[in-house]
Amino acid sequence: MAVDIRRIAPEATYALRHQVLWPDKPLEYVKVENDAAGHHFGAFQQEELVAVISLFVEGRKARFRKFATRPDCQRQGIGTVLLGRVFDEARQLAAQRIWCDARQDSAGFYARFGMQPEGEIFYKGPIPYVRMSCVL
Repeated sequence: MAVDIRRIAPEATYALRHQVLWPDKPLEYVKVENDAAGHHFGAFQQEELVAVISLFVEGRKARFRKFATRPDCQRQGIGTVLLGRVFDEARQLAAQRIWCDARQDSAGFYARFGMQPEGEIFYKGPIPYVRMSCVL
């Protein structure tokens, strides 16, 4: 099934971020302090929002955050297309490096984009994370 990647408002990301990433936390928990300064993208299938991601660029570094794909739409290539679009956007914005704090169980996905782990594993609540990055 075709996927359409579009820019969306920060507020349009909140419901999916909440549902997928932190359903046991209040909605406020999934909001990012500088959401207004970010570049937000949504993946749509038949006009339905099925995945979101937010990109923040500071100088030559880009960071993506709050990458969430609806569970019934995972492992179908949607996240791959969406993350590829974010890498392209970061390059267009003159970033030379991109990074994220990845849930450890997703590290293999990010490695397919050339991202490598940096530093020690850390935790957000009970969930293990690792910082990953690569040159664009």
